[in-house]
Amino acid sequence: MHRHMKSLRLMRRDRGWVHTLLEECENERMHLLTFLQLKQPTKLTRLFVLFGQGVFFNLYFAFYWAAPHYCHKFVGYLEEEAVRTYTHLLKDIDDDKLPQWKDLGAPPIAKSYWRLGDQANIRDLVMAVRADEANHRDVNHLLADLKETDANPLSPPPDEVAKQ
Repeated sequence: MHRHMKSLRLMRRDRGWVHTLLEECENERMHLLTFLQLKQPTKLTRLFVLFGQGVFFNLYFAFYWAAPHYCHKFVGYLEEEAVRTYTHLLKDIDDDKLPQWKDLGAPPIAKSYWRLGDQANIRDLVMAVRADEANHRDVNHLLADLKETDANPLSPPPDEVAKQ
């Protein structure tokens, strides 16, 4: 949002960053929507999420305005922890520590989004999400290492974007 608004305010292109950040955002939203099909949160959980979102969003916005490099590094480290967490989850599934998940199929939204196939199970879903988190980790560490004025190497060249 910060980069988008800056691009609008300065009336110039953002060098390909917004597109990548929106892709990251959309993918994280799909993680949430997928897991919501497996378990609906309680009203108390929703309240905690709302409060946490309100606090985190405002703090992150302020920090991003001051030091986007550190914010991308922070997110990169959060994604590293997510990869570790999903790896532990896969081990627990494989070690039969989660018997209720043994024969649980992946939700339809996951099968469609990740093209998992009709027989996909929860383990297949966790593998796909872990791969996404590893990609998010790499993207954020890469963006953190770029100057704010550098072109995003993950974005298509401007002439390709213009054709779309």
